[in-house]
Amino acid sequence: MLSKDELINLLLNDTEAFNREIKNSQSGVDLSETDFSNSNIEQAEFINVDLTSSSFADSHLSEVKFEGCDLTSVDFTRANVVESSFGESVLNGTDFSYSRLDYCNFSDADLAGAIFQGADLTNSDLSSAENLNACRFDEETVWPDNEYLPEDFDSKYASDLSALQDADDYEQSDY
Repeated sequence: MLSKDELINLLLNDTEAFNREIKNSQSGVDLSETDFSNSNIEQAEFINVDLTSSSFADSHLSEVKFEGCDLTSVDFTRANVVESSFGESVLNGTDFSYSRLDYCNFSDADLAGAIFQGADLTNSDLSSAENLNACRFDEETVWPDNEYLPEDFDSKYASDLSALQDADDYEQSDY
């Protein structure tokens, strides 16, 4: 098996060779804490790869497979992700803030704690994603049509501040 640095070099320079190396791996591949920021990655196949705490910030990813991966706390902020899949991956605490995720598939992906603030998920399929109710998003998050969301998911943003009364309703305190 190639070293972490050799795998990263293959990914960035010869995607087909990278995909062969991943497929031939007998055990899971560890690419955790790797900085892929500002990268252009096309048709890579991260199958059962540990990418914990890695960064794809400001990257362009096209037709990338993240299948069965550990993507815990991965940074995808401001990334452009097109026609990619995250099937059966763990995305706990993964940050997609201000990213564009177009035609992405999240089948059986665990999204507990994922962050979608300001993200554009138009045309992505989250219908069989797990724990989408435990993700964070805001009024700027663009969700796909309801048919691509789990039945029990409410995509309407409700600020915690809306539960507070107007400031005028509070009595002044001496403390």
